[in-house]
Amino acid sequence: MRSARTIAIIGLSSKRFRPSFGVAEYMQSSGYRIIPVNPFETEVLGEQAYPELDRVPGTVDIVDIFRRSEFVPEIVEAAIRIGARAIWMQEGVVHEEAAARARAAGLEVVMDRCILKEHRRLPVSSRS
Repeated sequence: MRSARTIAIIGLSSKRFRPSFGVAEYMQSSGYRIIPVNPFETEVLGEQAYPELDRVPGTVDIVDIFRRSEFVPEIVEAAIRIGARAIWMQEGVVHEEAAARARAAGLEVVMDRCILKEHRRLPVSSRS
């Protein structure tokens, strides 16, 4: 997380009450570039949204997943294709086989943890 700059958030919603919005807003305010990935959104937090991970231009450091666990394998495959460095599965999202596939492809994997909570645990000097 310390060297990451760009986070593609799968399932990011423009609805302020959704956990994905709060996490994205916090990470953006902490200096990360947020890329919304959601076929039902056109823009979130001032950033253009993309319907799928494969359509995101440029480099993605972390793919943060706010989708149910059964969708994780296809997201991992897309993350591998685009050359992402890490997969982050939010709280409640667990898929051991997809995690193993990601690790075998050289990606870092975090499962069932909130990126916002983990970022807050970092010493202030290490944040973004």
